[in-house]
Amino acid sequence: MSERIYNFSAGPGVLPEPVLKQAQKDLWNLGGSGIGVLEHSHRGKAIDKVWAEAEADCREVGSIPDTHKVLWLTGGASQQFWQIPMNFLRKGETADYINTGVWATKAIQDAKLFGTVHLAATSEDRNFCYIPKQDAIKHSASPRYVHYTSNNTIFGTEWKSEPRVPAGAPLIGDNSSDIYSKPIDFSRYALMYAGAQKNLGAAGVTLVVARKDFLETGARDLPPLLQYRTFANEDNRPNTPPVFAVYLVGQVLKWIKSEGGVAAMAERNQAKARLIYDYLDASSLFRPFADKDSRSLMNITFRTPNEDTNAKFIKEAAAAGLDGLKAHRSTGGMRASIYNAFPIDGCRALVQFMEKFEKANR
Repeated sequence: MSERIYNFSAGPGVLPEPVLKQAQKDLWNLGGSGIGVLEHSHRGKAIDKVWAEAEADCREVGSIPDTHKVLWLTGGASQQFWQIPMNFLRKGETADYINTGVWATKAIQDAKLFGTVHLAATSEDRNFCYIPKQDAIKHSASPRYVHYTSNNTIFGTEWKSEPRVPAGAPLIGDNSSDIYSKPIDFSRYALMYAGAQKNLGAAGVTLVVARKDFLETGARDLPPLLQYRTFANEDNRPNTPPVFAVYLVGQVLKWIKSEGGVAAMAERNQAKARLIYDYLDASSLFRPFADKDSRSLMNITFRTPNEDTNAKFIKEAAAAGLDGLKAHRSTGGMRASIYNAFPIDGCRALVQFMEKFEKANR
């Protein structure tokens, strides 16, 4: 058996093998400095280089315009649920939220601590198995901002394009589980955030890309480390940052570049997902959870008619080297997370195992 198996975990997700091998070297000796990346001063020249390259590659890979700042923050995407309204939503103001799953629900709950939340649309009526149509989205009269979650890791749904917002309304996106899996038009966002541990690196750092003028509208009566402008004005290092996590993001971005960029990632991700969805659509045992026009390319949710068979499948799949397939309790069944670095051979192996399992469990 190989040292490594297929990791379908929803997060932290699989990392590119060339990145892991480079990290092994740099843990011991970063760039010939004789000191490992975990040991360098966060204000030293070696980490200056890591920082500069990570931001430059982030901008290049994502085609991020000069109007936007690239920030490396901590606390995961969940911290953004409250930090965004803490900075940009005041009492008496209304923010519009579109609820398409567990993480959007949590963001809504946190935002209510700071101002009024208007539920512009929701798919809760069918347990979040679909993305609301544009004509179902009803905005408030003058939203301070509009927040949506681009890919719903738990339910396996994904927006095919950003929702249209009222003229002048800032768009904020939680893009944690599909960041850089396809081209993104950052110019449409006032602020976009993504936990790194799915497509960009390891847990510990959150990428925030925000329009400079929008950041300047944030509250000033907060401790400095809770204000976005503090990080924007101090090179993301007003305190000791998560150096190794940012380093890993930089290495993943270099890997994405070497593989052809986000356009190549999109083609690859479509091909990977198609293999699995085509089998699910033809299967008499397995059923996809998400509506066909809302299916995620990153997180494929499916199940059998009963929980006993689901449990048997998960156990036997793990024994066959297909790990992390148990879905969240909100959907039950299985979930195959196939982020950028997940190999297409793993998708083929999953389909082959499903075929074998279906024949044995008719």
